[in-house]
Amino acid sequence: MAMDQPDLTTQQVLKRDIPWETYMTTELITGTGLQLLRNYDKKAQSHKAQLLDDDGPAYVRLFISILRDLFKEETVEYVLALIDEMLTANPKRARLFHDASLASDNIYEPFVRMLWKGSWFSQEKSCKVLSSIISVKPKAQVSTSEIGESSNSQKNIATNDDVLNDLVKWLCTQLKEPSHPSRGVPTAINCLSTSLKEPLVRSSFVQAEGVNLLVPLITPASTQQSLQLLYETCLCVWLLSYYEPAIEHLATSKALSRLVDVVKGSTKEKVVRVVILTFKNLISRVTFGAQMVNLGLLQIVQSLKAQAWSDEDLLEALNQLEDSLRENIKKLSSFDKYKQEVILGHLDWSPMHKDPFFWRDNINNFEENDFQIVRVLITILDTSNDSRTLAVACFDLSQFIQCHSSGRIIATDLKAKERVMKLLNHENPEVTKNALLCIQRLFLGARYASFLQA
Repeated sequence: MAMDQPDLTTQQVLKRDIPWETYMTTELITGTGLQLLRNYDKKAQSHKAQLLDDDGPAYVRLFISILRDLFKEETVEYVLALIDEMLTANPKRARLFHDASLASDNIYEPFVRMLWKGSWFSQEKSCKVLSSIISVKPKAQVSTSEIGESSNSQKNIATNDDVLNDLVKWLCTQLKEPSHPSRGVPTAINCLSTSLKEPLVRSSFVQAEGVNLLVPLITPASTQQSLQLLYETCLCVWLLSYYEPAIEHLATSKALSRLVDVVKGSTKEKVVRVVILTFKNLISRVTFGAQMVNLGLLQIVQSLKAQAWSDEDLLEALNQLEDSLRENIKKLSSFDKYKQEVILGHLDWSPMHKDPFFWRDNINNFEENDFQIVRVLITILDTSNDSRTLAVACFDLSQFIQCHSSGRIIATDLKAKERVMKLLNHENPEVTKNALLCIQRLFLGARYASFLQA
């Protein structure tokens, strides 16, 4: 991809003089097109605004035809700068691209082409324009899957679907391998925060595994630039929190714990607001509700409520979230809490671990989903670097072996012995003590292990 003049601005490009008369002479633009350009180009903003109010669709058609028919980079960048200027001055002008008089035109094609073949300036502006156009797409423009094959607009609608997929593909590429070292990722996130309002973009983004590309960007910000990137990333997550397939991806990622870290350390109202609204959307799900309780979100919400916020929507959301968290705490049984603690992989000596009644009352719950919790405990022994987590996992395995009628057989079948043996030489004495207890119960049986422990 072209990287010439990566820091070119719209203002710099608009200082160029484009030989429109030459293009008319060579029949690359029409006489009518030339007249429209003479009336518009290099004129005051107020004059341009009046022309767009009076004859906006004609200018949009002209700009698109130039981008479609001309390939000289300087001219292409200039027309993109004109469109960018037009939309920046009034974002509602994006609706001009959906005017009925343009129904037979492929309004998207030139912008999609330049995403992959233009200079960085052309890529960035094309992405921005496409996102703006898509975000105001009339609801009547439905997907091919939602209409009959007999429609006259079938070809255009099919193209619309392809456009969305191409845009999402480009955005995901920027998040993985940016075309521009400093602006690739912010541009992609900015355009996502606009275009994810469109349901078909959400669908395409989730199918492209895009949620996993967002999660690493949810991190506390230190500079103004990184703060804006964080805000727009959280805005994307909030938009995705309305979409069921995206919620499934968020549930299996570290998104929730990262959002908690952000809201814990942020003083910027717009960031706090969008994160709290995301939590409000997700808390009704059992998995998220339990995780939020375990991540200590109630205490964080109470701390946030004590601060002076000017946004009434934020205050209302904080109150609602607090009420929901309290309800979740009431609903969560001790085993639900335990299960979430294990799945999150952060174990501590909370009272339930050493409570004999907990193990007596809940030992049969460990059989759920083919002994899922036992499997996760064994995986933790392989993957965790936290000494406290390792010690508690060893202890819990030893409790399972002791309390379940088939505990030793199940733990042996799941290769627990090999994992625990590796921890016998751990540098932390708490880990080695509990690893030894677990091995004793595996080898010698519960009764003798209890005698040794005593």
